Amino acid sequence: MENLKKKTFLTIFIIISVFAFVFAIFFNVQTYRREYTGILNNLTRMRNLTMQRHEPIDKEIKPIDDELRNRKVMDYEIYTFILNDNNDIIDKISHSDNAISDEIITKAKHIIANNNTSKVKIGLLYLESYAYNFADNNSLTIVNISNTRNMLLINLVISLLLIGIGEIIIYIISKKITEWITKPVLESFNREKEFVANASHELKTPLAVMMASIDCLDVNKKNEKWINNLKSESDRMSNLITRLLDLSKTEYLPKENFRKNDISMIVEKRALTFESLAYEKNITIETNIASKINILCHKESIDELVSILIDNAINHAQEKSKIKINLTSDKSEIKLEVINKGEPISPDECEKIFERFYRNDKSHNRKSGRYGLGLAIAKNIVVSHNGNIRAYSQNGYTTFEVKFKKMSINEKS
Repeated sequence: MENLKKKTFLTIFIIISVFAFVFAIFFNVQTYRREYTGILNNLTRMRNLTMQRHEPIDKEIKPIDDELRNRKVMDYEIYTFILNDNNDIIDKISHSDNAISDEIITKAKHIIANNNTSKVKIGLLYLESYAYNFADNNSLTIVNISNTRNMLLINLVISLLLIGIGEIIIYIISKKITEWITKPVLESFNREKEFVANASHELKTPLAVMMASIDCLDVNKKNEKWINNLKSESDRMSNLITRLLDLSKTEYLPKENFRKNDISMIVEKRALTFESLAYEKNITIETNIASKINILCHKESIDELVSILIDNAINHAQEKSKIKINLTSDKSEIKLEVINKGEPISPDECEKIFERFYRNDKSHNRKSGRYGLGLAIAKNIVVSHNGNIRAYSQNGYTTFEVKFKKMSINEKS
């Protein structure tokens, strides 16, 4: 259920965030393109006007120099420098109410000195202060774009701030939407858990009565077979009910019940407990357990987790083989590995084996009284402790690997 909520939340959060980012990018790109186009158009327009000064002029028509001199631009500071054949400045025109400063004149001389051919340069508006259109042996038009640069930077900063604030709002909205979407699923899930728990409890009493009654029956040659069948099936049902109750209990482990425990000691004790069972099947258990690894956990559940993994390894190991139990710790995580040599698990089954009632060998599991709930219980326990569990087979060995994140662990050497 927690995985469903996380996936739903991430999906909603990412979708809304992508829309927010796309809108911010679109807004800034459109603003940039509009300013860039405006600057380019003004540079081109002034260039075209100055080009006409070389054309023959009808005396009855207003001189083109006057037209150029009187051309005003409201949105930008634009300056035109008329050049002679030697690229010397012979006239200076301001197309706004601003006077031509020494800084602009110095900039113009620098551009003329460093350009041998006609050139238009606007550059990246977020970094540049001036754009220009240089016409060799004709004119130089300079646009002061510092205000445009500042405006674009302010828009960019505001966009980033809005995105930051928006992400917080999106996070809250995503949480609310996730709760709304998953609420029916959660209610159904809780009803299922309650049903399994209640049904299991209700079945225990009549089953206990049946088992006690069977024990009181007189056994003779005629009914011995049937009574033994009843006992066998009653025991199977009792085990099934117990496992269902265990599964229900491990669906959710309250964090307030977690205490710091020595997982090294838990694993070591469980390994010793199973040595006699392993010995009966000519299997040896080899341990590599780092000492004094402490974990914040529900002790009984971790104990059951280790028992399930070792029991599973013994039941699927080849005779006269070895089971390895490794417990290690580093700066980021604690890792528990239970390795056995036996029939490999196919890649398709590596996830399925943790599902409820899944059995890859139904005939074998039925004979051994197994129901495919052990690994489902193990996964519930690991997930409740913010960990991960996986299984894989390689080179004839099958490994069950459990990792607990350091954020949920408190270690002391």
